[in-house]
Amino acid sequence: MSIYDYTVKNRKNEDISLANYKDKVLLIVNTATGCGFTPQYEGLEKLYKTYHDKGF
Repeated sequence: MSIYDYTVKNRKNEDISLANYKDKVLLIVNTATGCGFTPQYEGLEKLYKTYHDKGF
């Protein structure tokens, strides 16, 4: 079994197959979507902005 065999829920509670992201860079973060205590978002946003133009 690989990561691409899994299905996850998006914010709209829709099933998304991780196979859709094969051959792409993935960063998987487990967050509480509705939680206001999310200090990690700042670092994740910085990471995204830094590497977005490189395919992240």
